[in-house]
Amino acid sequence: MLDGSQTRKTAQLWRMVMPDHECPYGLKSKWLLEKQGYDVEDRHLTTRSETDAFKAEHGVETTPQTFIGGDRIGGYDALREHFGDEPASDDETTYRPVIALFSIAAMIAVAITWIAQETVFVPQTIAWFIATAMVLLALQKLQDVEGFSTMFLNYDLLAKRWVPYSYVYPFAEGAAGVLMLAGVLPWLSIPVALFIGTVGAVSVFKAVYIDKRELKCACVGGSSNVPLGFVSLTENLMMIGMAVWMLL
Repeated sequence: MLDGSQTRKTAQLWRMVMPDHECPYGLKSKWLLEKQGYDVEDRHLTTRSETDAFKAEHGVETTPQTFIGGDRIGGYDALREHFGDEPASDDETTYRPVIALFSIAAMIAVAITWIAQETVFVPQTIAWFIATAMVLLALQKLQDVEGFSTMFLNYDLLAKRWVPYSYVYPFAEGAAGVLMLAGVLPWLSIPVALFIGTVGAVSVFKAVYIDKRELKCACVGGSSNVPLGFVSLTENLMMIGMAVWMLL
C-alpha cells in the first residue's frame, strides 16, 4: 500500500481535440501538468457542440480547462500562475530578444571563423559578429516595417524630419550588413553604416540622456519591449565602429 508521500497527484484536463484542430494550449497544459508530476485525466472535446456545452456548463469562455482536487484552475495561463510561473505581461520590459539575437550572431561569427580559419577566434571574428548582428537586427525590423517605423519616429531625429527614412532604415542596415559580411562594395557599405549609425547614436543619446525620455527601442522590431538606451546605442556604435574599422 502506498503512503501519502507516494500517492500520485491527479488532475482533470478538458481540451479541444477535433479532426481538423487540436488546441495547442491544451497540449501545453497537459505537458505542464505531467512536468509537475500529475497523472492527467485527459478529457477530449471532439466537436464544436461538445465544446460549447462544456463552456456553458462551467461558465467559462475558453478551453482548455484544468481541474485539480475538484477545483477549477482555469486555462493555460492560469495553470502557469498556479504553479508559480506567471506569464510575462505584454508590456513587461525584457532584454531576452536582444540577448538571443546577439548570442546567435556570436555563434554564427564563430562558425564562419571555423570554416575560414579552422579556429574559433581571429580579429576578423569581431567584424563578422557585428555584420551578422546588423543583418539579424534588420530582419527583426523587416518583419513589421510599419510597426518599426511608428516606434522609430518616436526618437530618430532624421525620421522626424523625413518620414520615408523610417521605412528605408531596416533595408539599409540589412544591405550594409550583408555587404560587410561578404567584404564587397565597401564604397557603398561603409558610408551607409557610418551614416545610419551616427544619426542613430545621436538620436538615442539625445532622447535618453538629454531629454530623459522613457521609450521602447525599435532595434529589434516594432513590437519589442526593450527599453531605448544602451542596447540601441550599442547597435549604432557597432555600425560606426565597423565602418571605421573597414576604412582603416
